[in-house]
Order: sequence, then structure tokens, then C-alpha cells
Amino acid sequence: MSESLRRAVGQLLMVGFEGYTANAHIEHMIRTHLVGGIILFRRNIESPAQVAALCRRLQEINAEVSTTPLLIGIDQEGGMVMRIEEGVTPLPSAMAFQAAGSVADCTALTQIGADELRQMGINLNLAPDLDVNNNPLNPVIGVRAYGEDAPTAITYGIAAMRGMQAAGVGAVAKHFPGHGDTAADSHYALPVIPHGRARLDEVELAPFRAAIAAGVDAIMTAHVVFPAIEPDTSLPATISHAVLTGLLRDDLGFDGVVMTDCLEMAAIADGIGIAKGAVQSVLAGADIVLVSHLPERQHAAVEALLRAVESGAIPAVHLEHALRRIAVLKQRPAVQGWRDMPQPPRALQQPAAMALAARVQAAALQVPAPFKPLDRTQAVMLITVEVRSHTEIDEVALGKNKEARGSLQLPLLDAGLSVSEATLEPDASADEIAAIVSLAAQAPQIVLQSYNAVLSRSQQALIAALPAERLWLVAGRLPYDLDLAPKAQGRLAAFGNRPAALVPVADSLLGR
Repeated sequence: MSESLRRAVGQLLMVGFEGYTANAHIEHMIRTHLVGGIILFRRNIESPAQVAALCRRLQEINAEVSTTPLLIGIDQEGGMVMRIEEGVTPLPSAMAFQAAGSVADCTALTQIGADELRQMGINLNLAPDLDVNNNPLNPVIGVRAYGEDAPTAITYGIAAMRGMQAAGVGAVAKHFPGHGDTAADSHYALPVIPHGRARLDEVELAPFRAAIAAGVDAIMTAHVVFPAIEPDTSLPATISHAVLTGLLRDDLGFDGVVMTDCLEMAAIADGIGIAKGAVQSVLAGADIVLVSHLPERQHAAVEALLRAVESGAIPAVHLEHALRRIAVLKQRPAVQGWRDMPQPPRALQQPAAMALAARVQAAALQVPAPFKPLDRTQAVMLITVEVRSHTEIDEVALGKNKEARGSLQLPLLDAGLSVSEATLEPDASADEIAAIVSLAAQAPQIVLQSYNAVLSRSQQALIAALPAERLWLVAGRLPYDLDLAPKAQGRLAAFGNRPAALVPVADSLLGR
């Protein structure tokens, strides 16, 4: 097999790896398989300086075998999906931007975040999320969406996209053709969106059509079935020619890069499989295949693509079109300018940026009436529902310092209140719930910080068992949790539980 063929096929791959430095696995993928892209996760993040050194080293390894720089991507959406939190300007979740109500602030703050990525050597942000979150029970999108209707998602999503591009970073709109109206998470199952084409045009497809018109760099596929477009309901959009070529390329006229969501997600891995899925997604119209985790799955994808191209199963002209699109994306300033980045980054968390982030987060806070502040003379029992197991859409507390926890304990203590805290996981057992309720029986004031309680029967049982006359409910992610406690003394939604989002929550609870 020729080196030129391996070099060409390598450009179709974006892969991930473990660790804070370039290990043998990723060096092998770059040197031997000549992959064109790397994706970073929280497992690769220790500090901005470390990330910058890592990205520089990855590009240096690549430069020894290729004249084409690497795409280095990350999911830095904001809010609950920020792979890099410490040392950078905190970005609110997408839904918080629209709650705050300033399109200009959305563009400006997103540009700041993208410029910080550029300084660290990251040149592709796997954002914005252009899903329309019109299903409150959606377990995977929620606050990651800019709106619950298409016009809002378009207005703020395009504003965010423009901010990223203004910083020289590539923007990836996701998850095409739309993951908003699902009640299943494609990381674990194969969701179906049953709506007809007219409805899809009006809602799900509208933000992507707007992004294409605005010049989005790339679009990421959804592992979701759309029977109105693809009659074979065993084929999610990622491997559907009718969706990626018939709809996205031909009907919507998109000629930028199409990249898959990770093929290791259950919707693909447990269905067609990684190797076949890689080939089928490229045949369907994808240009970049994302395999984020296991080396053996990455090797299988590479070898399957090589065999398909060599045998002609993937036509040469198809490969040529994909390489052309990828080459255009790699002209982005953040890709071409990797050698010019100072080590370590010198312009992160600038005072004006931090002030803007705080102002937007404060403006986003929702406090429906009636509302009664906490009594500073009375003790508070704080019940914090916290994520303890990392997922692709849930970041756990960093654990390096107490301030990194998604908890109201420190700001309430700093205000001079007497605070005791009990913690539990989102789907705690009945016994754990009963124990918490027992602890709260004599508490004069109870603050419950929920986490997607509308999706959790155990949290719903907890809320129902707590006395409304002594309860304050803070929605730690989905704002719809507030509907579960209509008679609480105070209800607050900040669209996330990261420390920056909780500062205005604490201020409001204290009547500031």
C-alpha cells in the first residue's frame, strides 16, 4: 500500500488519546497512520500552559512526517461542557446566553473563549450546538442549546459561530440534522426523530441552513434516525447517504467539512460497528471520522478506510473531494499559525473578559416570583446533587481545590452563614433519599441544588418530601427543575452548576 494513499486516508481521521503529554499511542497514530486530526478531552487537560505545550508537541511530531498541520479540536461549548475550566475565562452555557439576552455579548464572549483556545494551540472548536431544545426531557442537549425554538437558536448560535471564527478558530455546528427533540442519548442508544420533512425544515434544519448561509466551517453529524429523510430506520444520519449527501450536500448546498460524532458511541458501535461505520459514514458524505478513545478501534477504522479506498469501494473522486474540503478548513489562521503561539499563553483571563463573563452569567440568572431571600440568622442545610462519574456531557468536580466544586457551600460560608452540606448523586437510591430527608427534618432552611431533576425520579421524590415552607430550589442544570417545586420559598436557575454560574445564585439567595 502506497504512502500517498496512507497519507490521504489519514486526513480523514480525528482521534483521541489518554494523558497530558504525547504518549506512544498518539505518536504512533501520527507517524504511522498519518492522522490529520486530534481531539482533546478533560483527560488531556491539566493547565493552559500544559495544553499549549501538548499541542505544540503534537504539531511538531506531525511536522516531521507531514507538511499539513493537524486539526486539534475540543468540545469547549461553555457551561457544563467545557473541557478546559481552570485558568481560562468561564463561558456560560448556550442557554444562559439567550437568557441573558445580549447577542453582542454572546459574540464577544465566545470570541474571547475561542482566542484563548487559539493561544493554547487548539484550532477547532466542536461548537456551536445548533440543536433546538424543544423537548424538556432531552437527556443530552438541554442547556447546551441556545434556544427552545429555531429563531432563538439561530440568533445566538450564529452569533457564537461568528465569535469563534473572528478568533481564527474553526467552528463546527452540531448535531446535524438535529438532536433537540429526542428522549434518548445517542451515546447509549439510537434515538429516532419521527417528524415529517415540513416540520424538520421549520425547526430542526433551520439553524443549520442559517449556519451554512453564514459560512460555517464544518458540521458534525448526529447518530439519530430521521425516517422522513432516510427510510431505512436502522441507519442513523451519520451513515445515511440520503441525509449527508441528499439533504446536506444537495438540498442545503453545504460544501464544507462534514465530520461524524464519535463512532464509539453506542448508536454506531453497537450497531454497524466502528470499522464498517467509518467506511459507511465516508460513503454517506462525511469527510472526517471521529474515533475518540480506544486505540484498537482507531486502528480498525484506519485499516477499513484504507481497504475501501484501495479496492475502489470508496471512489477516488470521493476521497479527492474530502481532501479538498479538509485542506480549506486547515487554512484557518489558528491552524496555520501554530508556530507563532507564545509559550506559555500570555493573555488568558483578562480583567475585561472576566468582567464580561460575570456580567453575562448574572444577567442569565432566572428567579421567578415569589422569592424570599435566606435568613442570615438561621442555619442552612445545603443538599447538593453532584455528578461523580464523568460522561461526554457531564463534567465532574475537578477535585484540585474546593473552589472547583459545583457547590454553593463556599459562597454561603463566605457570607457568614452557618451551612452544613449533604451530597448525593443524581439517581440516588431510595435509602439515600430517605436519609437526606431525615437530616433535613429539623433544618430551619434547606437549599437543594438539583441536577436535571426532571429526568430523575429519585430527585423528584426528594423534592416532594422536603417542606416547601423551608425550601429553596436551585436548578443546577436544566431550568425545568423549577416546575417541580412551585411553592418553594425561592427558585433559581443559572443553567449550570459550575462555580462561575453559582456566584450570582449565592448573591440572590442572600438578597444582594
